[in-house]
Amino acid sequence: MAARDFYELRYYQLQRGPGVNLTHDYLREAAIPALNRIGIKPVGVFNVMVGPDSPSLFVLIPHPSAESVLTAWERVRADQEYLERGADFLNAPSSNPAFVRVESQFMVAFPFYPRITPPASGPRVFELRTYESATKKANLTKIKMFGSGEVDIFRRAGFHPVFFGEKLIGPRWPNLTYLLAADSIEARNRHWKAFIADPEWKKLSSLPEYSDEQIVSNITNYLLNPAPYSQI
Repeated sequence: MAARDFYELRYYQLQRGPGVNLTHDYLREAAIPALNRIGIKPVGVFNVMVGPDSPSLFVLIPHPSAESVLTAWERVRADQEYLERGADFLNAPSSNPAFVRVESQFMVAFPFYPRITPPASGPRVFELRTYESATKKANLTKIKMFGSGEVDIFRRAGFHPVFFGEKLIGPRWPNLTYLLAADSIEARNRHWKAFIADPEWKKLSSLPEYSDEQIVSNITNYLLNPAPYSQI
């Protein structure tokens, strides 16, 4: 079995004002170049178009190992160029921070989708979906369903799957998170219609072991657009 990536998915809750640009400047000029210098790429940055709490953004950071997750930011903070380029963000006073809060999730890639696959360049809309399950057994069954044909149906419907991750640490466990790309919101809507109408989806979703009420208890959905400097 191929080695699987680990994912850190960071959620930045921002507040309107200069902190938004300061956070983007920090990610573009300091954090992403420093992560790239230690071999971590591609790093995705996505603004929330539709979802709770605005303004906010997600940062997707792939890691080759669990150890990388534990040591990456220590290595970044030892990078003098990072400290200099990120100084305004890193040294913001407590009375006026650049962000409200940062939440972080830790995931491992699905065994049958072990790496991020960025879409081709061009206008893109991304859809970040999290499926919660009542039990870990149900969560693993939903992951099995993805590997039993659901990912292929996404492709056939027109979506570009970017990543699939099983959450190891983070809120609302157990759950899984995945990211799809489309050319536009209109294309995204067409793709979902094609997905739902696909004969293989109808067949797969009709199997008793894959019934929604058995394996999915809640779905959270965000529509995102990539920051101009996003590497995904």
